[in-house]
Amino acid sequence: MGKLTIGCFASLVGSVSLDFTVKLAEAAVKKGHKVDLWVSGNATMLSKKGQRAFKDYSALQKTINGLLETGNFQMTACEACAEARGYHKEDTMEGCKRFSMDWYLASCFSADRVLHIGGD
Repeated sequence: MGKLTIGCFASLVGSVSLDFTVKLAEAAVKKGHKVDLWVSGNATMLSKKGQRAFKDYSALQKTINGLLETGNFQMTACEACAEARGYHKEDTMEGCKRFSMDWYLASCFSADRVLHIGGD
């Protein structure tokens, strides 16, 4: 199987791009692929621990936790984007990483396929 790197440049709430990205990652992992997910901008908030699911909001943390448990998925948040939004390393949920964009570029370089999603 191959490695897919996905860069998600989307908002957290109200963004179809982030929901689509997580569903795509989940489908790829289920097919046996390895997936690196990079979140930046407002999408970095997906990696913040202590999220609360609401009835009318997209709640992806449970899905992300399940993907992390497979061993074929890793999620990394843009460190600068997270800090700019006021949450720090200790606020990051277990299993998620925080790095600068050079991590994302390195992941792209070693991937079989790369997708950039979002930008809304």
